[in-house]
Amino acid sequence: MRLFGILSAQRGLCQRAAAVMLVMSGALAAASAVTPARAQGNWWDGPKTGSPSYTGTPGSDDTSERPVRKPEVLEDLRPDSTPWCSDVMLDAIGGAIQRYEQIVASGGWPLLPTGKMMRAGDEDQRVPVLRKRLRISGDMPAKGQYYDSETFDSELEAAVKRFQLRHGVRPTGRIEQSMFAVVNVTAQQRLEQLKLNYDRLKALGGCGSEERYVFVNVPAFQLEAVERREVQQRHRIIGGRPERQTPDVRATIKALNFFPFWRVPDSVATLDLIPRLQKEPEYLENEGIRVYNGYNGPELDRKAVDWFSPATANYKFKQDPGDKNALGLVRLDMSNEHGVYMHDTPMKKLFEQRSRPFSAGCVRVQDVFQLAEWLARYEAGWEQPGQVRAVLDGGQALDLNLTRPVPVYFAYLTAWAEPSTGRVEFRPDIYGRDGAATRSATGRDENDAPPAAAANALAP
Repeated sequence: MRLFGILSAQRGLCQRAAAVMLVMSGALAAASAVTPARAQGNWWDGPKTGSPSYTGTPGSDDTSERPVRKPEVLEDLRPDSTPWCSDVMLDAIGGAIQRYEQIVASGGWPLLPTGKMMRAGDEDQRVPVLRKRLRISGDMPAKGQYYDSETFDSELEAAVKRFQLRHGVRPTGRIEQSMFAVVNVTAQQRLEQLKLNYDRLKALGGCGSEERYVFVNVPAFQLEAVERREVQQRHRIIGGRPERQTPDVRATIKALNFFPFWRVPDSVATLDLIPRLQKEPEYLENEGIRVYNGYNGPELDRKAVDWFSPATANYKFKQDPGDKNALGLVRLDMSNEHGVYMHDTPMKKLFEQRSRPFSAGCVRVQDVFQLAEWLARYEAGWEQPGQVRAVLDGGQALDLNLTRPVPVYFAYLTAWAEPSTGRVEFRPDIYGRDGAATRSATGRDENDAPPAAAANALAP
């Protein structure tokens, strides 16, 4: 069995979101006019000025003096071959519920007083409280020395990192301001969260009985390709922003669209694209976007259009396939009432971030070509590896209709337990769907302070 990393998107809801990226103010808008988007980056898709991942100087596209930040090693993909959607996973979550019921019955864990950051080397009266908190939740050994010590030592630092990894937080080993809300979610609230997610998984019913299927867990930002009850591939994904949430979906992947067009939604054309073209008429040509006089009308000369004319209200826009296209080089066709889908993206760098709610509802898949190959492996002429790469190298648009369509599930699981180790995992409730289950004793949700990039990034 092979485990891979991944991400994706398409029309409807996602197309409307892609359009939002067409107009940006300030530095990124200026930079885009100078540097056309390539396969590794698209100006409308990335973090804005002010995001931690933006290291440039506002108003400048000179990268020569920007600090180079080493990408974080994420290690955020599940290691177990057991799928989320399985009786084995339900049993594992059930076992976690029993353990947390025992913790609650014993009085739970103490709350950590808020205050300044805590890190290795510090002397702090709150350290013994933190040690007890992590011992009860299993992040520190049940038996150990120096539990009354006020020194934040290397053992405690390692325990904090284990806790952070279990909660989908960057493993700094420090208790920073944003961590207090996570640490102070009570044992009772975590128990309720486990029960809630047990019910969510059980409600999916027969997905675990499918011969082959794709399962997307949005809060965990990952996707599983499952065959014969075993995970064959895992991919990182980008999900919807809190204001453009990726919905729960049950659908079927019926086709693979290579080199898709992107049709710019009317609302985006009116509110964003045309006002920009009044200032930058060369933008269409730079981004490979064509303009037409009506849906079925003739193509217009981009250089001859008067963008201040009332006639522009009737114009339609379509972006050519290729590396600049907002949908990337392949889209997974999965018709559903929400108009969401999975697809490639030109913004590969966003997969390097731990929290990835950047899209407008669709799902972008890392290494999506590997997923496409897995989906097509039972189609005539696609049995052997390499056919997807051959199509991409050929550069010609192709729609592959699957004779064996593959079910796909978009789900919202913020808590589970790994069957092989029993390790209980939690993820930030990015859409606030868990309600009081993750409302901490500080009065804040555990995801009240997400990475700034998640809040500031623009994406289709």
